[in-house]
Amino acid sequence: MEIISKSLFWVANSLLIPDIIILLILFGRALLLVGSFYNQSMMKRRNDKLFSKTIKELSPEKTGELKSLLPKKDNSLFVKYLREMLAYKEATVTEAYAEYLLCNFENEADKDLSLSKMLAKMGPVLGLIGTLIAMSPALVGLSTGDISGMAYNMQVVFATTVVGLTVSAIGLVTLQFKQRWYAKDIYNLEYVGKVIKN
Repeated sequence: MEIISKSLFWVANSLLIPDIIILLILFGRALLLVGSFYNQSMMKRRNDKLFSKTIKELSPEKTGELKSLLPKKDNSLFVKYLREMLAYKEATVTEAYAEYLLCNFENEADKDLSLSKMLAKMGPVLGLIGTLIAMSPALVGLSTGDISGMAYNMQVVFATTVVGLTVSAIGLVTLQFKQRWYAKDIYNLEYVGKVIKN
């Protein structure tokens, strides 16, 4: 039994360094996500100002006006799919093609959300793993009177928890906002598709 428990303890301790490395990589990725999220929110605000009134008052005759508002380059996923939907007006958008575009939009939106989902789920998991692994030597240090060793391990305990929760918070906040944005974009694309089919 002692051999098994020692083997288990050795395996658990050997996971601490990979856990910390992955946590640091995810933290770096979360910081990059904050930057891209800020950029995306600025574009979303600009696009909402640009399109919301025109889409609200859209009729089959006014699709040319909406097309003229589109930026030269696709600055967002919504603009890219709106351009595609409007481009096929001349070819009479069929219901099947509109559904196809919406499904593709949803797939690409889900791909964009996957990083936020992964950070929101993996942050606490890796933080907890680091906490539990480092807690064991800290308790051993406490029982043997090695206060400096215990203090070092407690630093690792708190650091992994804090970094894991920070990564998770960034993932969760960006996920909430992006889900709301994409839901609104889907409604707008559905509406445009219905209007131009008339």
